[in-house]
Amino acid sequence: MEKAVDNYLRHVAIERGLSNNTVAAYRRDLVGYTAWLDAQGVHEPGEITAQHVQGFSRHLATRDESPLTASSLARVLSSVRGWHRFLLEEQVVGENVAAETKPPKLASRLPKAISIEQVQALLAATDGEDPRALRDKALLELLYATGARVSEAVDLNVDDVIDAEIVRLTGKGSKQRIVPLGSYARAAIDAYLVRARPLFSARGKATPALFLGVRGQRVSRQNAWLIIKAAAERAQLSASVSPHTLRHSFATHLLAGGADVRVVQELLGHSSVATTQIYTLVTADALRDVYTQAHPRAR
Repeated sequence: MEKAVDNYLRHVAIERGLSNNTVAAYRRDLVGYTAWLDAQGVHEPGEITAQHVQGFSRHLATRDESPLTASSLARVLSSVRGWHRFLLEEQVVGENVAAETKPPKLASRLPKAISIEQVQALLAATDGEDPRALRDKALLELLYATGARVSEAVDLNVDDVIDAEIVRLTGKGSKQRIVPLGSYARAAIDAYLVRARPLFSARGKATPALFLGVRGQRVSRQNAWLIIKAAAERAQLSASVSPHTLRHSFATHLLAGGADVRVVQELLGHSSVATTQIYTLVTADALRDVYTQAHPRAR
C-alpha cells in the first residue's frame, strides 16, 4: 500500500508538476486513508472495495474527534479518487472502486474582501521608519498590489523583483507569471531594500530571500500571517483579515474598477477563468446593494 502511494505521489510531482505543498497535502490525505484501511484489515490495493471508500467518507464526516467539514472532506476524497484512478491506469487494480463515491456538495462561498478604505487603513498601520515597519509595509503593499498568494510572496527572492515595474511570482505547479507593481508597492519595496533588508541580512546567513526576519532568515508563511494580523489589530478592523484577504480584495477591486476578468485571471495565476469569475459575483452583490439603497424605486 505504501509503495502504491509513493508511486502516485511521484507521478503527480514529476509528470503533473504539482507544487511541494500540494503533494504534501496528498500525502497526508492518503496516509490517513491507508491507515484507516489497515485498521479495517485491508493491506493491499486490490482488496479495497467501493464499500471501503464509502465507509472512509462516512468515518471522516461522523467521527467523534474533529469530524471534517464538507470542504475538507471534498479535498480528502479528491486525493483518494485521484489515487484510485492512478491505480487503474497503472493496472495495479482491475477497477476504480472510488469512481462512484462523490464528494459532498459545497455551499457557494464568496471570497471575503475588505473595502478600499479598509485596505488603506491596514496599510497605514504599517507606517514607520524602523526596519520591521519598512519590511511589513513592503510585504503588505506587495500582497495587495499583485494579488500574490502568501506562499508566493514569502518565496520571492530579491532577483524576482525584475525591475521597478514588475515582479516574477512562482505559483502552483511551479508556474511563473509576471505581475506589475504599483507605485506604492515600488516605493515601499525600494525603502525596505535600501534601509531595512541589509540590517536583517547582516544578522544571518546569506540568503537570496526578499523578505527577511529580524535574525536574517526568510520570513515564513506563519510570520506573514502574524504581521498582517498585528496590522489589522492596529487598524482596528472588525473584519477578519488574513493574507488571502488581500488577494481577494485585489481581485474584487480590479473587477469593480472595470478590469477584464481574463486579465485578472492571468494576474492571479488561476488555471481556469471559472475560478476568477467567482469574484464577479462579489462585485455584482456590491452593485445590487448600492442600487437598492440609492434608487428611488428599488424598494
